[in-house]
Amino acid sequence: MDGGRRPFRFGVIGEAITSRERLLDTAHRAEALGYSTLLLRDHFVAEPFGDQLAPLVALMAAAGATRTLRVGSLVLNNDYRHPVVLAKEAATLDLLSGGRFELGIGAGWLRDEYERAGMPFDPPAVRVGRLQESLHVLKGLLAGPALTFKGERYTVDGIAGFPVPVQRPHPPILVGAGSRRMLRIAGQEADIVGILPRALPEGTISGELSERSPERVASKVAWVEEAAEERSRQVELSMVLAVALGTDHRRAAERLAVQEGWGAAAGELVLEMPSVAAGPAERVVEELQVRRDRYGFSYLVVADGDMDAFAPVVERLAGR
Repeated sequence: MDGGRRPFRFGVIGEAITSRERLLDTAHRAEALGYSTLLLRDHFVAEPFGDQLAPLVALMAAAGATRTLRVGSLVLNNDYRHPVVLAKEAATLDLLSGGRFELGIGAGWLRDEYERAGMPFDPPAVRVGRLQESLHVLKGLLAGPALTFKGERYTVDGIAGFPVPVQRPHPPILVGAGSRRMLRIAGQEADIVGILPRALPEGTISGELSERSPERVASKVAWVEEAAEERSRQVELSMVLAVALGTDHRRAAERLAVQEGWGAAAGELVLEMPSVAAGPAERVVEELQVRRDRYGFSYLVVADGDMDAFAPVVERLAGR
């Protein structure tokens, strides 16, 4: 990926947005601090991320209260909405926000959520195949004209998308991916690829240190690049950062390692992870530039609880 030439931009993902006041305050603060995007997850059980608002409705409220801030999902679960319905909602949100919406989507992974909602938790191959077809339907309806599509899981017969989104041919589509198959689909279909630890068949996310290692992340980027082929330079790479700021980067990494259950002895390994921003802001600025050159990551996301502390990094790097 030619990440060195793509300017940095930064997103804030809401971890504690459970009221109108908190939503609007976070949106205004993110915009003022120079963040590009406010992002929301798509879950309806409290674990593991806490209670949260319905993403598309909340994002419209945030867009209506701001002027330049982009809004996006990180990520919608494909199984929770039929792509014909989602395409209409995405186009409407893009239109009403003045072209500031980013459509993040994934195959779904949290077994507990499916089961508590009474939804079948299909094997990974089925969920991923369904997402792959859904992306074709979404892109077809958002780009227009009328779409006819017959797949194994979705059939659409001559539906024309309305309204027409502001961003053409469609709002940027982000696919969150951790496995090889998902990363290849993302490389083929997405405008933005969010690199994640892999989801496990039993319905959790891998907690392995190796999933977050420089070597593993480099492999994942390579899979995206291979699948994207000639459009690889157009694909934006994104990652959610674990922020551990402090004057001593080793101690900060050790604290994060303990917090994640890996133990303080894993501090050096944590320090090398592309998904970790540890130490003083000056060091983080340098590290993120090195990682952009090595891996291509230019769109970096932090939790709303880290938004203010991370702001000096955003001030130094955003748009550069």
